[in-house]
Amino acid sequence: MEPFLRNDQYNFIKSQTQILINGHSTTSDTGVIRALKAVAIDKVLNLIAEPTMEQKQVLEQIVTVKDKGDAEQFLLALSPFVIPFKSVTEQTITKLFPKSKKLKAPFLQDIDLKKISYLGWEDKGTGRKYIIAQQENKLEGLHGIFRRSSQKGICTLCNCHEDVGMFLAEIKGSEQGTFIKRGNYICQNSFICNSNITDLEKLKDFVMHLKT
Repeated sequence: MEPFLRNDQYNFIKSQTQILINGHSTTSDTGVIRALKAVAIDKVLNLIAEPTMEQKQVLEQIVTVKDKGDAEQFLLALSPFVIPFKSVTEQTITKLFPKSKKLKAPFLQDIDLKKISYLGWEDKGTGRKYIIAQQENKLEGLHGIFRRSSQKGICTLCNCHEDVGMFLAEIKGSEQGTFIKRGNYICQNSFICNSNITDLEKLKDFVMHLKT
């Protein structure tokens, strides 16, 4: 069977396993557990527009999760079906950021493409952060000034309470020759952010806001 889940969908399923673990640890009421399982299956199956019988069989195994060990086993069995992020090379990065002549690319060989919804890294030498995201099966590049915050906050991309910083990108204004700055708070650590993302809407909105 071909991979059929995105990283964000995998993360969502992972969050559902935690709900089941919590339910089993707090109640022995079979009716409550049965309801939790039904809700989990319904939410997980709704991630896929028209799941095949094989896909359903894989996803419905979530009902076997009672504790952390069960969750790890289920998620491990699910991992081969995660679609990797579009391949990124140093040439890709150069093409997406042609004006950043001395850009330091991340160690691409160390990145598990199945565990990211976007590629993000910080160039501390220039105080800039770079983001590569997929929009309509096409890679889009964003870069902007990144100022780390001393306090935790809500990340615009993953909607979780994490160590954040202000990402500010400069885009063309409505009048020729003018520029405006747009941005918001995002996670300092892009890999933590990627592990938190359970849907792509906020990421898509962020990219669109900074590209138009």
